[in-house]
Amino acid sequence: MPRNGPSTLLLAWALHDVEEAMAFPVACERAADATGVEVLRMDHRQSWVAVGLMGVLVAAACRAGRGLGGRSRLYRAVVAGLEAHVATHVGASVLQRGYTPGVATALPVMLPGATVARRELALEGTPLRAADYARGAALLVSAALVCHALARLLPVSRRR
Repeated sequence: MPRNGPSTLLLAWALHDVEEAMAFPVACERAADATGVEVLRMDHRQSWVAVGLMGVLVAAACRAGRGLGGRSRLYRAVVAGLEAHVATHVGASVLQRGYTPGVATALPVMLPGATVARRELALEGTPLRAADYARGAALLVSAALVCHALARLLPVSRRR
C-alpha cells in the first residue's frame, strides 16, 4: 500500500510553518513590549532558522513514516503532535482575541494534512493512541524550545 500520509503531512507542515515564520517576529516583538522580557524578541532570520531546524525533525519523521509506517514511534508522535498543535493555535487566538502566528493555516492546511496521515495509520491497522499524543506533545514542545534557542545562538541567525 503506498503511503501518502508522510508526504501530505510534510507538505502541510511546510505551508503552515511558512505562515508561522513570517508572522512570528512581529508577535515576539508585541510579547516583549507587553511583558518587558527582552529574550522574547526574535528577528526574521532567527524565525526562519528555527523553522528550518524543526523542518529537519518533521522531515526525518516523515521519512521514517514512509519506510516504517505505523511502526515508527517518531512518525506517530509527530503526526499526533501536529494534529494536536492545531488546537493550540486556535486556543491561543481565542485567548488573545485575534490573530496569532499559524492560526490562518492551522485549520485549512495543517489539520487536513495531519488527518490524512492519522487515517492512513488507522487503515494500516496502527491507529494513534493516547500515548502517541503524549509523546507528540512532549517531543514537539521540547523540539520547538530547542529550535528557538539554537536559532538565537547560531552565528547565521545573529543580528548584524
